[in-house]
Amino acid sequence: KGELRIQSLSFEDAGMYQCIAENNHGIIYANAELKIVASPPTFELNPMKKKILAAKGGRVIIECKPKAAPKPKFSWSKGTELLVNGSRIRIWDDGSLEIINVTKLDEGRYTCFAENNRGKANSTGVLEMTEATRITLAPLNVDVTVGENATMQCIASHDPTLDLTFIWSLNGFVIDFEKEHEHYERNVMV
Repeated sequence: KGELRIQSLSFEDAGMYQCIAENNHGIIYANAELKIVASPPTFELNPMKKKILAAKGGRVIIECKPKAAPKPKFSWSKGTELLVNGSRIRIWDDGSLEIINVTKLDEGRYTCFAENNRGKANSTGVLEMTEATRITLAPLNVDVTVGENATMQCIASHDPTLDLTFIWSLNGFVIDFEKEHEHYERNVMV
C-alpha cells in the first residue's frame, strides 16, 4: 500500500518525510512533516469543574481531561483517601471517574492526578448531592373526540436549589410551543 509505519516514536523521528511513487510512465512525490509532541500533564486549558452536582441515588461522571503527551496514567482521591475501582466507583481509561448510586457520603473534594514520563499534575472539584427529580403526577392516557381539546398534566418534585424545565414531546419529537402555539398551549402552574 505504500504505507510507512513507525513504532515507539522518539524525537529523532521528527522531520520531513517524502513518498516517491514511480512506474513506467513517470514519478510523483508527496511530502509530509512529522512533529513529535511531548508534554507533562497540565490542567491549564481544561481544569476540572469546581462544583459537580449529582442526584441522590443517581450516577455521576467527573471528567478529568488534562493536556498531556504521552497519555498519562490517572488516579483519584476523595479528600486524603485514594480511590480504587469497586462496585460503585470506576476510573475510566480516559481518566473520568464514575460513581453510581450516589449518597450523601459521596459528597466532598475529589482530586484527579495525571502522570506521564514528563511530569505530573492534579485538579480538584467538589461533589455536591441534590435531591433527585421525580415525576409525581405523570400524564394519563386520554380519549378525546376529534375537534375537542385535550389537557395533560405533569408534576415533578425537585431539589429547590435547582431550576426545573418541562419538555413535552410527541412521538419522540420535542414540541416547539413558539412555532406551534396555535395548536399547543403550555400552562405553567406555580
